[in-house]
Amino acid sequence: MTTEPPSPSRPVTLEHVARAAGVSRATVSRVINGESTVDPRLRKLVEEAIARTRYVPNRAARSLVTRRTDSVALVVSEREQRDVSGPFVGRMFSDPYFGRVVTGLLEVARPRGVQVMLMLADDEASRTQLLGYLRQGHVDGVVLISSHAADPLPRLLASTALPAVLAGRPAAPTAITYVDADQRAGALLAAEHLAATGRRRVGAIAGPQDMTVAQERLAGFRAAMAEHGLPEVLWAEGDFTQASGALGMKRLLDRCPDLDAVFVASDLMALGAVAALHRHGRRVPDDVAVVGFDDSSSALACDPPLTTVRQPVEEMAAEMARLLLRQIDTGERPLPSVVFPSALVVRQSA
Repeated sequence: MTTEPPSPSRPVTLEHVARAAGVSRATVSRVINGESTVDPRLRKLVEEAIARTRYVPNRAARSLVTRRTDSVALVVSEREQRDVSGPFVGRMFSDPYFGRVVTGLLEVARPRGVQVMLMLADDEASRTQLLGYLRQGHVDGVVLISSHAADPLPRLLASTALPAVLAGRPAAPTAITYVDADQRAGALLAAEHLAATGRRRVGAIAGPQDMTVAQERLAGFRAAMAEHGLPEVLWAEGDFTQASGALGMKRLLDRCPDLDAVFVASDLMALGAVAALHRHGRRVPDDVAVVGFDDSSSALACDPPLTTVRQPVEEMAAEMARLLLRQIDTGERPLPSVVFPSALVVRQSA
């Protein structure tokens, strides 16, 4: 089919795309709005026509009709005055977890033409400002990464009409959709592996105990080790940074010099723990076996490569995006939450 191209001085319209595709204007509109009921054959024709005509949707006009902004917020909420090794923003961008979450979100959001905005909240003033911004309709929904159990944001978001999905199970029952991995089951896998390899002087480096995910991992590991006859597991608290892993490892060695295994609640902390073991003349895994958690890039950067519990962060983030867009499209919320299984990835450190 041939169509007369628009004048260079005039923008490409839906009518131009419709003529190029040989379909109605309404069909083009439904494709651009991401409606799932469009016949795949027609969708392909429209997408090809959009590419040929170089059509760019008028977002402002579309927002007036749909009352949508085609943007969602990725909100990272942090507790005030945490005793950590670096500033909040610096730690966020140095932790592989956040990059993996963004990757998974964009995998789903970008094909829908939805932009992801990063927003931070680390004190009462910033939370108040954030909620005001969200309630004014600047975004269509929120993915919330909440780092501490007492965070009021999950509850506050649940009380609004805004679609929202929480990364991780909330500390208290809340009417909000969440996506998580089975943290306790993952820690149990680590314990079973260490027990099966004959390790008996076992310690743990936990994450901050004001975080639900850190509580779950430590509780699951200690419970599993107790079933193997080791009810007293030494542990030190870290903050999910590499430096805190090194410090936690030093504290465990000071308390138990003949420690022969350690479960570390994140791969990044495990990197620091392994480096500390090397500095103290301990061989990994000959003298001390190390198991991490996440299966992030830090696991492969470790020397030796890290045995770790895998949580599929990218897949989890993609599911968060799908659940959020479904809430936006249908108005149904909260949707049933999703818990992904964990798996043990055995490498050379244990």
